[in-house]
Amino acid sequence: MGKRMFTMIGAGCLVILVVVMGLYFFTDFGHTPKPGTTNESKSSASTTSTVVKSSTSESSDEKTEDDKVANLVAEMSTKEKVGQLFLARVPVENALSDIQEYHLGGYLLFGRDVEGKTYDEVQSTIAQYQETSEVPMLIAADEEGGTVSRVSRNSQLVATPFQSPQDLYAQGGWDAITKDTTDKAGILKELGIDTGLFPVADVATDPNAFIYDRTIGQDAKGTAEYVTTVVKALKKAHSGSTLKHFPGYGNNQDSHTDIVTDTRSMTELEDNDLVPFQAGIDAGVDSILVSHNIVNAIDDSVPASVSAPVHDLLRKDMGFDGVIMTDDMDMAGLADFMSQEEAGLKALQAGNDLILSSTYASQIPYVLQAIEDGEYSEKDLDASVTRVLNWKEELGLLAE
Repeated sequence: MGKRMFTMIGAGCLVILVVVMGLYFFTDFGHTPKPGTTNESKSSASTTSTVVKSSTSESSDEKTEDDKVANLVAEMSTKEKVGQLFLARVPVENALSDIQEYHLGGYLLFGRDVEGKTYDEVQSTIAQYQETSEVPMLIAADEEGGTVSRVSRNSQLVATPFQSPQDLYAQGGWDAITKDTTDKAGILKELGIDTGLFPVADVATDPNAFIYDRTIGQDAKGTAEYVTTVVKALKKAHSGSTLKHFPGYGNNQDSHTDIVTDTRSMTELEDNDLVPFQAGIDAGVDSILVSHNIVNAIDDSVPASVSAPVHDLLRKDMGFDGVIMTDDMDMAGLADFMSQEEAGLKALQAGNDLILSSTYASQIPYVLQAIEDGEYSEKDLDASVTRVLNWKEELGLLAE
């Protein structure tokens, strides 16, 4: 009986010894954990390690994309690079041959390009453009909703025309704006259109102002909220976004029909008109379209679209590193100010990356000659081409 008891005690001691040794090894070789240090901390450390690996992977992906664009730019001729800087209005004739001859960066569709056409016909036409171009084209159409809509005015393409921002907001607030933006982006994408050239970021509160009906019709804060909502929705839908018309129309007149001079102070612009543009930049907008208005507070000598100080404001002061484009070069606000050939070159020299043009056939040779004469540098050309191609890459157009 005593021997059995001794055996039991010995077995018990052995169990205790095993437990103690186990605790020793499972607490970092006998060290007592510091207060607050638990298995959860180790899990957190493990998670941090995973995040670092993920971040490294993302950086690697970005580097690959940068390399792809850099290699593409390096392989291009000067003429091919210059062509990439033109978002051309689709010509009535020679649409396919002009893509090859001028190496156009993209086509901008107007009502005449989709009028009376079926869904399949529009898709097929755009597909032809892409098949003809050596570098995938950026296909755009003004689809602000309301008064400026190209595609949705054709009931064969969209059952109900896209509504204006003000009408949408009145019906359902920001949720209605988000849904409409997402639906619109989906329709455009199916057709082969990469960007609708919206939202309008102008602050206009006067119903009599030229730009009012195209805006959200709210103050700077409300317009900034509108811009942020639309840009984020477009980014989520992988559709291009464009803020217009920098640095803000305000309640000024129409530069489509006349030279417009904006006499407001810089303080007024900073406190009001620039606010939605900064909000859009902070939200990650892809591109910004510059107006033809002469804005005295920034540069009283030339229209904003061909003004270096206006573009410096965007790049240096507001931190925008995406694509800057001109408004339509045929508008009177610019066309009555200087020749189209001169305006195309001046726009690039000022800092634009894309020129919205109908007269590319004469503007492109003019720019090429300026490069040869040293009036427009290869360095600036490459920087703009890189920004345009980066946008195309982000939209999935350069996918192999």
